[in-house]
Amino acid sequence: MTVLVCVGSSCHLKGSYDIINLMKEKIAKENLEDKVMLKATFCLGNCGVAGVSIKVDDQIITGVTKENFEDVFAKHILAKI
Repeated sequence: MTVLVCVGSSCHLKGSYDIINLMKEKIAKENLEDKVMLKATFCLGNCGVAGVSIKVDDQIITGVTKENFEDVFAKHILAKI
């Protein structure tokens, strides 16, 4: 599974590096290093949406924040592994 986190200007201002760090920690905690490839990417085309945009394989998820990160990770990553 490939997870891309937007680090474009808009997502950067909305906390994309916090999301990347949360992703790294959660991937390590769940021992998913061999199953999830985490990468940064530039604009995913959803700059007007609150929160950070991520792409899990072919699905774009918008509105990711520190507050909803655990739910997003469980629904879009853990549930698909």
